[in-house]
Amino acid sequence: MPLSLYDTATRSVRTFEPLVPGTVSMYVCGATVQSAPHIGHTRSSLVFDVLARWLTHRGLNVVYVRNVTDIDDKILTKAAAAGRPWWEWATTYERVFNDAYDTLGCRKPSVEPRATGHIPQMIAMIGELVADGHAYAADGDVYFAVRTLDSYGALSGQKLDELSQGESAATGKRDASDFTLWKAAKPGEPFWDSPWGPGRPGWHIECSAMARTYLGPRFDIHGGGLDLVFPHHENERAQSVGAGDDFANFWMHHHWVTLAGEKMSKSLGNTETVPAITAHTRAIALRFYLISAHYRSPIEYSQDALDDSVTSFDRIEAFLRRVADRVGEVGLDELPADFVTAMDDDLHVPRALAVVHEHTRRGNTALEAGDRAAALQHAVAVRSMLAVLGTDPFDAQWAAGGTDQGLLAATDALVNGLLAQRAAARAVRDFATSDRIRDQLAAAGFVVQDSRDGATWSLVGH
Repeated sequence: MPLSLYDTATRSVRTFEPLVPGTVSMYVCGATVQSAPHIGHTRSSLVFDVLARWLTHRGLNVVYVRNVTDIDDKILTKAAAAGRPWWEWATTYERVFNDAYDTLGCRKPSVEPRATGHIPQMIAMIGELVADGHAYAADGDVYFAVRTLDSYGALSGQKLDELSQGESAATGKRDASDFTLWKAAKPGEPFWDSPWGPGRPGWHIECSAMARTYLGPRFDIHGGGLDLVFPHHENERAQSVGAGDDFANFWMHHHWVTLAGEKMSKSLGNTETVPAITAHTRAIALRFYLISAHYRSPIEYSQDALDDSVTSFDRIEAFLRRVADRVGEVGLDELPADFVTAMDDDLHVPRALAVVHEHTRRGNTALEAGDRAAALQHAVAVRSMLAVLGTDPFDAQWAAGGTDQGLLAATDALVNGLLAQRAAARAVRDFATSDRIRDQLAAAGFVVQDSRDGATWSLVGH
């Protein structure tokens, strides 16, 4: 079946075909680097990392642009409060974001442009909008005149007469629905020279200008969080269409990570950071947890839910390691057809993971029955599926990740060492020692299963 993706603009699942055969152009709104990211921030990078991996698997070249907003009111406020230069503050947290992406196994985008590196492109685009009557200057500010674009609201469904964006009319805005393209400089703030006087860009114009710079006037996919549909993406679309660009062919939006039913947010104080979680949970298992829900569904974060997901992943990994230890190298091969069908159906990772679990179950059954060939076949399928999702435990990124990433491998080695001692005891009919080892493992949460091929272990309840 062809790849289908949900398009926010048409509110429907549509067949996806790249505008340029063989190449996918994708722009994703990245971080505003005001402070350290929480796992809600990283969901965007994970969703579009999985999408990029899937498109690549399908044989497509992916040109992936993810911007960095490094000039913003919040950045300026927080840097000033800390007594640090705004640019140094932004650079510090840009690195923290990248550390989080790296920890979770996100591949680098093709380019990661900063807003401050593209001020000339933004000024040029604002100039086009002013010349075409879609924007106007007022006291050093420049505003987009929303009512000049008949299609405004098409993406988000907003009603013009119900909108008020930002400053009041006293600032020089002609209409409450108009939004800022260029902000006049305030004392002590950074500024750039422009035809309208010194100032800095508004938030929305940066993405329109950078998308055009790297992907051209029309590209395949624009992505981001559900909270960006309005005003950010609606305003991006308005600017670009007003400047004559077709802009995005597909709009993809992922849902939030929530805590106690609320969107995870710094302002609410309900955040969990990647370093805080990886202090007790392996990064590969955290990635598995955060990609396991459908991207258009919320993830309700809780320690219990994370623990359940970690246990599930540990079971899959333990199966792969047992096959590698008892049968031989677990390679990579073609993906099961039902996995492919799930991924092609709007990137349905939950259904794809159901295929992973089914092959794991059948592989464990084959291993216990002594059918090594079947066990290996299932293990190859499982590893191949995990590889596409970025959670292959044998990948060098995770295998060479140090103590944290090697925790399950160490557990497997320790348990198998005890099972070897138990087998030696049973061989000399020392059943007291054999039973003691089994009971020790049971007390630690491991179930031992004996078969003609030897003993295997699994976690209680799995």
